[in-house]
Amino acid sequence: MTIQTGGKQILLHGLALILAGLVFGFAPPLTPYPRLALGAHIQFVTNGTLFVVLAMVVLKVPHRAGPKSVLVMVVSAWLTWFMALSEAANAWWGANQMLPIAAKQAGATGAAAWQEAVVKLCHLPAALGLILSVTLLIIGIVKHRAATESETAP
Repeated sequence: MTIQTGGKQILLHGLALILAGLVFGFAPPLTPYPRLALGAHIQFVTNGTLFVVLAMVVLKVPHRAGPKSVLVMVVSAWLTWFMALSEAANAWWGANQMLPIAAKQAGATGAAAWQEAVVKLCHLPAALGLILSVTLLIIGIVKHRAATESETAP
């Protein structure tokens, strides 16, 4: 995977997440836990926007993040889909262990053990992937800046 193709994949994931979030915005009144559905809607749109920005930085800002770092970002985008979809499903399930504050506000009393596990298993890798993706990009930008400064120093 090249940086260009990876950046475009990240951009498409971001735009698709935004679209999914906009469409899912009609769902909250139809769910048993509309507050959790609203959280899912916000997750789709917010994470989609994050990936659009991430892609634009990858594609347009000079950096030294390599193809492996960009691959991590693409995988992170896929993991984010699972996380957002698990939140959407949770609007019907009412799981309360992973997101206890939102669940309490929604009046969620808990879900079946497998549903709670799905929500947890989808959130943790996505969160770590997002943290790693942004960290790798920051390191790539800092390395580029340091290399540029050392080339121009007398």
